[in-house]
Amino acid sequence: MSRISYENDIPVTADVEAESWAAALTPRLAQFAAVARHEHVTRAAQELGVPQSTLSRAMVRLEEDLGVSLFARRGRTVALTPAGRTFLRSVERALAEVDRAAESVRADADPAAGRVSFGFLHTLGTETVPGLIRSFRVDHPRVRFQLVQNYGEAMIERMRAGGLDLCLTSPVPDAPDLVARRLDEQRLRLVVPDDHRLAGRRRVRLAEAASELFVTLEPGYGLRRITDALCAEAGFTPRIAFEGEEAETLRGLVAAGLGVALLPPPAVPRPGVAELTVTAPRAVREIGVAWLDGHPDTPPVAAFKKFLLSRRGQLLT
Repeated sequence: MSRISYENDIPVTADVEAESWAAALTPRLAQFAAVARHEHVTRAAQELGVPQSTLSRAMVRLEEDLGVSLFARRGRTVALTPAGRTFLRSVERALAEVDRAAESVRADADPAAGRVSFGFLHTLGTETVPGLIRSFRVDHPRVRFQLVQNYGEAMIERMRAGGLDLCLTSPVPDAPDLVARRLDEQRLRLVVPDDHRLAGRRRVRLAEAASELFVTLEPGYGLRRITDALCAEAGFTPRIAFEGEEAETLRGLVAAGLGVALLPPPAVPRPGVAELTVTAPRAVREIGVAWLDGHPDTPPVAAFKKFLLSRRGQLLT
C-alpha cells in the first residue's frame, strides 16, 4: 500500500503501513467534516480559519492518500460521493469521541469538581478512609473519588499502570519510582479465641504464641509480611492454618477456634475473641501515602494529597 505526500507541493509516493493510517489522516478529519457539512470549500475554510487553497489541497491529498474520491466537484461547491458519505459517518463518530475524551479529562482536572483516583487497604475501609473523604469534602464538596480497595502491592502496580493517583498502604513502600510519606502507625494485637489459654491476659510477648496455629493474610499482603517479620523477631516461624484476603474474616476464624492472628484493631469489637497488647517485639505497622515520582498532579489530586499530608500523626484518630 502507498500514499502520496507532498514536499513543496510536489507529490512524493511513500510506503504506508496500515497502522499509520490514523497518524496520516487524523489532522485532516475535522477539515473533511467541515467541507462535507458546508458542501462548499470557501465557507468551510472561513469556519476553520484557513486559506481556501490550503483546504482544497488538503482534501485532494486526503483523497489521494485513501485512493478514493470523496467529493464530486461542481465549481466551488462539492457533494459527497457514496464513499464520502460512508467515510463521513465514521469520521463524525471519531470526532465526537475525541470531543468526549477531551471534555472528560478537562472535567477530571477541574479544581472544584475534578476526580481523584485513590486506593487504600481493606483494613482502612471501614472508618479511616470514609472519615478522610468526609473531612476533605467539607472544603471540596464537589470533588469526585474513584476508589479502589486492595492490598498494597496490587495498588502500587495499578498506580504504575496509570490507574491510581494516590494510595494509602502499609508498609510504606520504598522504590525509586515512587514517593512515599509516612502518615501514622497502628498497633497490632494478638487476637485469640475468648476461651484460649491466653485470653485472660491483657499483655503478651509474641513468643508465647510460638506453638499456636496462625491465620494470616495471603503472601503479598503487607500485613502478612509484617506478621512473618514480627514472628521471626520473636524467634519462630508461624505455622499457618489459613491464608485469607480480609482481616475481619481472619478475626471470625479466630473466634471459631481455627487459630490466632496478628491484626489491627477492629472498627467494632467482635464477640468471641480477646485482643491482647503485644509487648515484645513492638508490634506496629506504618501507614503511608504513595504516588508516582514525577507524575504531574491535577488540582484536585494536589489538594487531596496536601490534605493527607496534613493528617500526619492523626490519620487513625
